[in-house]
Amino acid sequence: MDAIEHTTINTNGIKMHIASIGTGPVVLLLHGFPELWYSWRHQLLYLSSVGYRAIAPDLRGYGDTESPELHTSYTVLHIVGDLVGALDELGIEKVFLVGHDWGAIIAWYFCLFRPDRIKALVNLSVQFIPRNPAIPFVEGFRSAFGDDFYICRFQVPGEAEEDFASIDTAELFKKFLCSRRSDPPELPKGVGVRSIPSPEKLPSWLTEEDINYFATIFKRTGFTGGLNYYRAFDLTWELTASWTKAQVRVPVKFIVGDLDLTYQFPGAKEYIHNGGFKKDVPFLEEVILMKDTAHFINQERPHEISTHIHDFIKKF
Repeated sequence: MDAIEHTTINTNGIKMHIASIGTGPVVLLLHGFPELWYSWRHQLLYLSSVGYRAIAPDLRGYGDTESPELHTSYTVLHIVGDLVGALDELGIEKVFLVGHDWGAIIAWYFCLFRPDRIKALVNLSVQFIPRNPAIPFVEGFRSAFGDDFYICRFQVPGEAEEDFASIDTAELFKKFLCSRRSDPPELPKGVGVRSIPSPEKLPSWLTEEDINYFATIFKRTGFTGGLNYYRAFDLTWELTASWTKAQVRVPVKFIVGDLDLTYQFPGAKEYIHNGGFKKDVPFLEEVILMKDTAHFINQERPHEISTHIHDFIKKF
């Protein structure tokens, strides 16, 4: 870990923190919510050891990257713009792209907007979400899951922040990272994150040091930056109308755990396995379903994920 370099660059009007290690073809790793570059610690070390330059930024709103105040500055157009600007600043023309959770969503859009910058994509946990022109994203989630669904609960500025602040930040990360609930997550009003059970002990893949790293950073920054991605979700829907029915036309490998809450969403399995996914992502080459694996797959199964990434990108 001491060999990982930390730098700050200017991109798209903000200062972005980047962790990087290694030399060779570039692999760009995009984290999710509520995470940091640190979520890719295992992949950074592995990929650099097999001949790649691995780069993991703190995305806009996270960690040591700047956090614009308004949620309207967190659409996918902003985030992909940050990443294109970062590649330009670093003098990198094309990358292998890897995403997880919100990072996976951003990765899908990156490939839609700028396939010329992507050699191949390995995405984790969140399959492609085709845009329904008839209903905005949040409204669609609300109609399917109700007001207590976490994405709906995150919409009002300040509410989720107050909820998260009601318990110790380290305890909050234990709840988040260790959860193996596969039902659509709800945060009932008045109960919120206290409804998520705390683990009796940490799993073997997670240490107190890991928890404390996340907790220390988020105690300093707060969660608003990450929550703003959800609050800009419907604005993203509005601004991406031109890409309705657009296909992701880069080579893709998709990996999901069978206990991942995203895999258990109504219709997800059918979309992934029955042809809808392949229609929207015509160069989808592999779908890997990892048994007894939950949402934070790159941390829970680090060696397998690193190997899956390498096995795919080395073909290109």
